[in-house]
Amino acid sequence: MPGPTAPFRILAVILVLALPAMASDRPGYSFASIDGGTLSLADWEGRPVLVVNTASRCAFTKQYDGLQALYDRYRDRGLIVLAVPSGDFRQELSSDRKVKEFCELNYDLDLPMTTITPVRGEGAHVFYRWLAEAHGFVPSWNFNKVLLGPDGAVVATYGSATRPLSKTVTGEVEKLLPQG
Repeated sequence: MPGPTAPFRILAVILVLALPAMASDRPGYSFASIDGGTLSLADWEGRPVLVVNTASRCAFTKQYDGLQALYDRYRDRGLIVLAVPSGDFRQELSSDRKVKEFCELNYDLDLPMTTITPVRGEGAHVFYRWLAEAHGFVPSWNFNKVLLGPDGAVVATYGSATRPLSKTVTGEVEKLLPQG
């Protein structure tokens, strides 16, 4: 007959088995790349990633300049800036090809970019569904930003009005990067 500590031993075993899964919040999600192939968050393990839902016909579209500048400033220290074009707010161009051309011609972007991807509702990409379910974050407009730490944990979320080169963003990014 089990003693009074048996339920505690069972709980301890469950916790020990669950610890590896709880140790990292890193989502292993992949996106289709606008350049072909895939972009996997797992490939950037150990690096901070700023994920931004974007649109080509938005009042905030000029933030592409800031996103590229942020990427240029910190990429050698490990930062990834991932642009996720989305038509959820009806301000994106009609095709991936048009988005890519628009961004190259107007902003000379070379940061990683996904294909046009839903970020809200039932049809949202699994990464954005995870953000909503696990962290209560749903983009309220274009150019909402999510900063993931090197372990994949959500460090901060920012609304559209927060500029990529603001002290708010750069201060958090700098905390996550190797010093040097």
